[in-house]
Amino acid sequence: MPTVRGKANLQRFLAQLPSELEKKVLRGAVRAGGRIILDEAKDRSISSDVDEALVMRTKAEAGRITVKITIRKGWGRAIANWLEYGTDAHFVSIAKEERGGKSVARINATTKRSMIIGGQFVGETVFHPGARPHPFLRPALDIKGAEAIAAAQSFINAHVTRSGIVASVEPEGDDE
Repeated sequence: MPTVRGKANLQRFLAQLPSELEKKVLRGAVRAGGRIILDEAKDRSISSDVDEALVMRTKAEAGRITVKITIRKGWGRAIANWLEYGTDAHFVSIAKEERGGKSVARINATTKRSMIIGGQFVGETVFHPGARPHPFLRPALDIKGAEAIAAAQSFINAHVTRSGIVASVEPEGDDE
């Protein structure tokens, strides 16, 4: 009967392999793919405020690793929503709470902050015709999805070799 040596070592190695892959390879692969989508979204965006607010986050839970491209809270997120989906026609006015009992004309004269367009006082309300959409997030995924998968696969191929898992620095873009 043949004798097998190292069976316990092999079983231990195989048992820890999923954990090793997740920590050292798969999260980096997800980041590599996500970076492709993030860069394309920044290229397609027409606002520097949106570009600065775009972030990539990865998450590992229950044997699943995901990447999420999102926009930080703040002005950049508001602009991103308007760009991605456009806006309907609407009226713009100064909220009564903001007026502090002043007329719109008085607010314009003292604060120079609202209801003046092109140097001209436009009245208490103005009709905004809406804005057409300039989508940048969904097209980035649609256009670069295959390239992102290829980047993730390339990362895996570079870090899983016949000699084992090669640990190295993951792609730039730490989670925020």
